[in-house]
Amino acid sequence: MNKLSFFKGKKIFITGHTGFKGSWLSYILFLSGAKVTGYSLRPKNKNDNFYLLNLDKKIKNYYCDVRNRKSLETAIVNCKPQIVFHLAAQALVKESYKNPYFTFKTNVVGTMNMLEILTGLKSLRSAIIITSDKCYKNLEKKTGYSETDEIGGEDPYSASKAAAENIFYSYLKSFFKNKKKIGLVSVRAGNVIGGGDWSNDRIIPDLVKSIMNKKKFVIRNPKSTRPWQHVFDLLNGYLLISQKIYANNKFNGSWNFGPNRSHIKVIEVIGKLLKNMGINKIFYIKPDKTIKETKLLSLKIDKSKKILKWKPKLDIKKTLEMTAEWYLSYIKDKKNINKLSKSQVKSFFYD
Repeated sequence: MNKLSFFKGKKIFITGHTGFKGSWLSYILFLSGAKVTGYSLRPKNKNDNFYLLNLDKKIKNYYCDVRNRKSLETAIVNCKPQIVFHLAAQALVKESYKNPYFTFKTNVVGTMNMLEILTGLKSLRSAIIITSDKCYKNLEKKTGYSETDEIGGEDPYSASKAAAENIFYSYLKSFFKNKKKIGLVSVRAGNVIGGGDWSNDRIIPDLVKSIMNKKKFVIRNPKSTRPWQHVFDLLNGYLLISQKIYANNKFNGSWNFGPNRSHIKVIEVIGKLLKNMGINKIFYIKPDKTIKETKLLSLKIDKSKKILKWKPKLDIKKTLEMTAEWYLSYIKDKKNINKLSKSQVKSFFYD
């Protein structure tokens, strides 16, 4: 586990901090005593995790777009961060079909803007560029993908993440190669779940919203398997590697973070989650043939285990129990959700 005391007093800049992963990362770092600055689009919903955790009042916030290099540079220069986490992205496959231009510009130009600014940032000691496991060329490999496998993508989202990885690699080799006191990595991860996710077209948020609104719930790809992992396990990886590369370029490159054995089917995840919540919910299966998605997706995490000494703390059973606990608490009385959120963070990172 991380020694979160490492972050106390450090200036940290996070893009995409109003999103699911970004809000939890900001909250964990705030609790550790870090001086957090967030840069992201403003949340669309007043009940988003960002507001539930009161981050609008706890950290410094810039509600701006990563496509705007000028405003991004101004925010970073004002912050003078030692550590940067770049999470901002258009992160949905279905949305990438609807709006490919926005997806490419956010995921590709946004990443390029960040890397360009970081090349001249004197305060910088470590930077983590978040991409996706979908950056790998889809070969339906049962053995999983390692960091040296070919990247590429057919759908706009996957292609944009593969392009972001190419840009990252180019900047790494061209402009950061001789900067020994700056660590720069890209991080690839799979399907992250946990409380606080309200994104559209994601299986668990869609299920919970259908329960709350008493509406029909439709599963698009029931037999698809994904590397399900709890958001805390992934963020633990982000935090660990940010410490490992701090003022140290020996670990520069790309890293996978994923579960040990959580590659179960979508329909199984839904069934187990409903059981944990004690809810009987009828769902419908309606394949969407207009969207091409990977049926089998798995990551090899040997490199992170061996070199970083990182490993998932939660198995799929505990992951789904914690996720169910959070959403059930929200459904019953969202006033208690801040207390539960803090309790889950403390239990994972401090116990």
